[in-house]
Amino acid sequence: MIHNPNNIRTAGKPLEEATKVMIMVHGRGGSASDILSLSKYIQDKDFAFIAPEAQSNTWYPHSFLRPLAENEPYLSSALDVMASLRARLQADFNFKLPQIYWLGFSQGACLMLEYVARNAMDYGGIFGLSGGLIGPAETPRTYEGSFSNTPIFLGCSDQDSHVPKERVLESENVFRRMGADVTAKLYPNFPHTINEDELNIVNLLIAGDQQRPATT
Repeated sequence: MIHNPNNIRTAGKPLEEATKVMIMVHGRGGSASDILSLSKYIQDKDFAFIAPEAQSNTWYPHSFLRPLAENEPYLSSALDVMASLRARLQADFNFKLPQIYWLGFSQGACLMLEYVARNAMDYGGIFGLSGGLIGPAETPRTYEGSFSNTPIFLGCSDQDSHVPKERVLESENVFRRMGADVTAKLYPNFPHTINEDELNIVNLLIAGDQQRPATT
């Protein structure tokens, strides 16, 4: 295994005490500590935050727009980390799917969005900042499963140097087709970073999720 699923950092409430957990996935060259620093902007204090860290701080070597095979075996290992983390939260800490939230930035957003698309379920919320689904333009998006109105937010610059806006909009359409409640926002002339408006939307969606009807 390339990426170690046990190389994780935590913040917020202890996992044993929290009623919600957010899996936070860092970008290329970033770290678990970097992405966990965003936890202080999350207004809901019932969260535990958990962040895996990639081997050499990179989840896969090439652009997310390249053919999938070019990013192997790193991509499959990274997706396995996502699966392992979710399984551990469910089995060891008894989190239900609607209590599990996902947030990723840049390469971490791409990885996280690809994982949840392949494992569509009724999560608490999914927040992809400066990212989109992985693969070249002609990739068939034949994902199975339903998000059951899971709130998904996709935020990105309209001229991001790494993430074409067309991929953000394609991802929006895919997630909507799969039953998610999607909010997508492109920010004019914005750099490849996270902005205050995006964090405000994340907080609004978390707060609004309290009013979402429970699914059985």
